[in-house]
Amino acid sequence: MSSTAASTLREYDAQAYIDGRFEQAGSDWIPVLDKASGTPFARYGNSTAEQVDRAVRIAKRVQPEWGAVNANTRSEIIRAFAGELEKRHDELITLLIRETGGTREKAEEELGQAITQLLNSATQLTENAGSILPPYKDGKISLSRAVPLGVIGLIVPWNYPMSLAMRALAPGLAYGNGVVLKPAELTPIAGGQILAEAAHAAGVPAGVFNVVPGDGATGRTLSEHPDLDLVHFTGSFEVGHQIANFAARSFRAVATELGGDNAFVVLDDANIDQAASCAVWSALWYQGQTCITAGRHIVMRDVADAFTEAVIDRVSKLRVGNPLDDNVELGPIISNTQLARFHEGLVLPSIAAGATVAHGATHDGLFYTPTVLTGVTPDMPVFTEEIFGPVMPITVVDTEEEALSLVNRHRTLMNSVFSGDPMRGLAFAEKVKSNEVHVNDGYARHGGEGQLAGYTRRQWIGIQTTPTNYPAWAEAQATH
Repeated sequence: MSSTAASTLREYDAQAYIDGRFEQAGSDWIPVLDKASGTPFARYGNSTAEQVDRAVRIAKRVQPEWGAVNANTRSEIIRAFAGELEKRHDELITLLIRETGGTREKAEEELGQAITQLLNSATQLTENAGSILPPYKDGKISLSRAVPLGVIGLIVPWNYPMSLAMRALAPGLAYGNGVVLKPAELTPIAGGQILAEAAHAAGVPAGVFNVVPGDGATGRTLSEHPDLDLVHFTGSFEVGHQIANFAARSFRAVATELGGDNAFVVLDDANIDQAASCAVWSALWYQGQTCITAGRHIVMRDVADAFTEAVIDRVSKLRVGNPLDDNVELGPIISNTQLARFHEGLVLPSIAAGATVAHGATHDGLFYTPTVLTGVTPDMPVFTEEIFGPVMPITVVDTEEEALSLVNRHRTLMNSVFSGDPMRGLAFAEKVKSNEVHVNDGYARHGGEGQLAGYTRRQWIGIQTTPTNYPAWAEAQATH
């Protein structure tokens, strides 16, 4: 460990943060592990139903006053929030490495995204508050203004706990909403405690932002609270489905980003070196533990051997170890539960069904060797299920049509296609049934679009500026 990293280590408690005050969550303390060493370095408690209820009720009470604060003042507070994170840069980089098991590069990316999201929201807040609409009759001014939704219940995952929280937290607060955040129990410090401390120091008014750490039961209590105006959830399809079903029954708005078994397609005219480099990056970044990881590698037969050889050459050089060491590219899997889910539940059954281990499929504790499987067929578990681990299954197809059919067979978030002809790649991408497709690229996200629409509702206001003539029957009634 470097001297810089050692100097920034400290113990943390993830407390409930309600009405501007920190308090111990309801349960006994539960350890938070350094994912590489397996040693406790922090602790959290499960918030009680009473704490969740109190956090939401307080947010509901103070939100109107926060929503009425002028945009420039709110913008200044959101910028100060970003500044508080920036002040703690070195400490937070080390924290993110320890708590998520990601590399220093991943930690820098995550902290940078969180700060940038705050700054973007602070700027966008002062740029657009609504629209002036064409009048529908003479002497009428028609306005459409953005008003806060109210109170947002925010439930975030463990893989990018800070930046995925900030994706909703920053615009949510900026546009005048109250927010109650439930961080993942594996990452309650970066995903909750630190954000509460920074918001508090930045001057976010008491009660506007609250944090209730806890497990799945805490998340369910929050998601089903009757005073929420929006539930924002990022995580598994199964839990998201439950939240969406409950929200539908109670006529509540819900925003989810769920997992997907994303595809990486290599057509027979692709630049193999380019495709292999992108495939390794897209599949193995943060040990493959992201919802936009390339999980299914679908390769046309004419280039399958060359692509496989190029991938194995790259993967075999990757170093796995404690990410506090700058000389590794992959850190540990987040937990034993997660490792068992994909290794014992997906990889080993696929090998038993006939897949060949071209590289890896071994582990030392939570340190999993990046794995390449060949001979994978569409009925094997590593093809049919989202892996969420550092595994690259390669499936060979004979035609472009077969590749497209396999891409569209599963629920996806983001797919890639590689072709030496960008227009051929574009034509393929246009037939893919997902919201995001990259031609000759991968693992990229666009951001910022739709923030105003996502965290406000539209209110139409009509102002009559000149006298208007109403029908005779209305005038006659007015004389009585």
